[in-house]
Amino acid sequence: MKTIKCGSSIAYGIALVAIILALPGRLPGQTAAPKSSGGNGASATRWSVQVDQVDPGNLGLAYSFQIAIYENLVAELKKTKQFQQVLRDGDLKASEVPNLLVLKTTVEKYTPGGETRRAVTTVSGATKLTVRSQLLTREGKVVLERTVNGDVRFFGSNLRATHNLARNIAKTIKQSSWAGSQEPTATISGQL
Repeated sequence: MKTIKCGSSIAYGIALVAIILALPGRLPGQTAAPKSSGGNGASATRWSVQVDQVDPGNLGLAYSFQIAIYENLVAELKKTKQFQQVLRDGDLKASEVPNLLVLKTTVEKYTPGGETRRAVTTVSGATKLTVRSQLLTREGKVVLERTVNGDVRFFGSNLRATHNLARNIAKTIKQSSWAGSQEPTATISGQL
């Protein structure tokens, strides 16, 4: 039969209390301090984004592709944790959000591919999408404008191109010089 020594139990208890007290944390009534955007110590304004429905332009883009681009955009933007909130087009809460940007996506080029052709040959059958993405303030001022591509070349369904496109758009926004700025003042254009 094992016996536990009283002294060792007390020592373990004291060690546990010391570890808990040494760890940084918040007291129940405290809130987190705002994150700073750089070494200057100023806190950054956290922006929210509303994702507008995808504009197919004058192309005969299937509705399933438009919805897939939209849904993938919402998911990929949430993954970046770049925005305080990611809102959908028509969300009634958007009018109450103080720092709101709107993401508009217009399809400029679409090359339909084929899963069968991709499986048989590696040189044909790619599904390609090219879109113009604009990040605008509520007042309509363009903060960021980029042409972004998405495709599926080898394996995967044709809709995989929409996932790749959304991931590229989110990556472009996150890596832009606008990302994290307190005020979106300059228009940033380019192509990725």
